[in-house]
Amino acid sequence: MLTALVPDAVIGTNAYVLATGAGQDALIVDPGFDVADRVEEVLLRERLRPAAVLATHGHADHVWSIVPVARPRGAGSGAGECVPAVIHADDAHRLADPLAGLSAPLLTMLEQHFGGSATWAEPDRVETFGGAGQREVRLELAGLALSAQHAPGHTEGSTVFVVEDVPTGLGAGGEGLTSTVLSGDVLFAGSIGRTDLPGGDPAAMTRSLRDVVLPMPDDRLVLPGHGGASTIGHERAGNPHLLALR
Repeated sequence: MLTALVPDAVIGTNAYVLATGAGQDALIVDPGFDVADRVEEVLLRERLRPAAVLATHGHADHVWSIVPVARPRGAGSGAGECVPAVIHADDAHRLADPLAGLSAPLLTMLEQHFGGSATWAEPDRVETFGGAGQREVRLELAGLALSAQHAPGHTEGSTVFVVEDVPTGLGAGGEGLTSTVLSGDVLFAGSIGRTDLPGGDPAAMTRSLRDVVLPMPDDRLVLPGHGGASTIGHERAGNPHLLALR
């Protein structure tokens, strides 16, 4: 699985570009602040065609560049149509205004970065999955089969995505790893996502860690929404939040 990491320029959210190989369709995951140009560089370098933009949840630092990344490409400025933004049904409402509910310090940081008030445009095409108590949904995007596993706690619609493959080109696919989880802001290396932001729920996060994360196999690579990569085995053995549940 061709995989490129593109961290954002403001708070370091990890965006990922995934594809079955060079010259194929691409899936862009969690494009945050000011990553559109660097995502485009990856697409051009690997001759990739964007097929969809996938969000692990709807916070601004994970969706900010959806519109420029999803734009039509081809001859002429209006050629084609935008690729879809794909998000869990319980977080789709955040795409109307992901700035709503952000803290004053973060809004000030964004104003300093952008040189003025941050502005947002809602994506033209939004496709949702899940809802009505569904814990797992199978998706196929850009030729990749994903298991979308609902893991609320950071937000209502937070989802982790499992791919039965491991990256090439990222320097993270070590020996013995058999699959990958894009964990968003549910699980980090040595930590977990916050529950004091809009949509957060500590009890729901505990259930997601217990029922979604802990049953995963040790040989699964973790590509988180912030920070470095890890494995489920490493987190099971040393992440204090998982140790407390064991």
